[in-house]
Amino acid sequence: MQPIPVIALTGYLGAGKTTLLNHVLRSPDARIGVVINDFGELNVDAGLVTGQVDEPASIAGGCICCLPDEGGLDSALARLADPKLRLDAIIVEASGLADPVAVSRIIRFSGVDGVRPGGVVDVLDAATHFDTVDRDATPPARYGAATLVVVNKLDRIPVRDRADALVRIESRVRELNPHAHVVGATAGRIDPALLYDVAGDAETLGQLTFRELWSDAEAQAHPHVHDHDHSHADSVTVTGEGCVDPAAVIDLLEAPPDGVYRMKGTVAVRYRSSSRCYSVNVVGPSVHIAVAPPRAVANSLVAIGMGLDVEAVRERMRSALTPVQGAASAHGLRRLQRYRKLSI
Repeated sequence: MQPIPVIALTGYLGAGKTTLLNHVLRSPDARIGVVINDFGELNVDAGLVTGQVDEPASIAGGCICCLPDEGGLDSALARLADPKLRLDAIIVEASGLADPVAVSRIIRFSGVDGVRPGGVVDVLDAATHFDTVDRDATPPARYGAATLVVVNKLDRIPVRDRADALVRIESRVRELNPHAHVVGATAGRIDPALLYDVAGDAETLGQLTFRELWSDAEAQAHPHVHDHDHSHADSVTVTGEGCVDPAAVIDLLEAPPDGVYRMKGTVAVRYRSSSRCYSVNVVGPSVHIAVAPPRAVANSLVAIGMGLDVEAVRERMRSALTPVQGAASAHGLRRLQRYRKLSI
């Protein structure tokens, strides 16, 4: 079993975290573990919990960032990391009072075997954000922790103002975090493929990138954000033969093509007398590398994101998977092993 991504779901009170969670749980055949502060007080859809969520784990004691070292999150993650559950992802829905920076740190340094950081999804209320959260001259620190910022409740803003609202929020996020992806949504409708691997194509789910909303603002032809056609995350897959240069692969993982939020796959690397296969996962700026399971397909990469230039992304991936003769360079192997150690 490969490590299970643990996704932190954060957002101020009323931003729509639970609505987003209920939405992504509707992915067909997804097996999702959920950790929430107080299961009884959050309006998680009971039907979804019984049908889709394996072993929902409740944490008492207020917001996750205030939990003592010996309590709560680690034990919940350890339960959900049990290989028998065969989960695709674990989502930690934090209290509205929780600090995304602290939640991200707790997940990253949890020490639980069988899990890895899966990103921080911060949900914002487009209509009230600048009245309740981002009110000072300095951007709030929460922007720095996010890998994906979901600007929710866009339907509460006039169509003519939506693109400007997204531009304003994205510019504020960029002051602290040049790597975060910013997407617009109504009713928490984001494509689950941005968060974890889904079994197949889901129904059309309303989500627009900042660029798409900017392009459509002049037309103003769509009264609802979720009526647009370009709502799915894009996916690009490239495979190859032989052994690759780890330095070229890591260059790609550290600086993915524009619009790529997640990357995953396996690569084969030649040492002096043998080859080894590694699995790679990228979420935002976070790179995770581990030894691949037996019989893994060597040299297969998938890039997932919004508004991708598919051919440009494919060319970057093909270049990274170009086979090389002989053993890999010492410099490339050192970079690969550094990420392996950081991923343990």
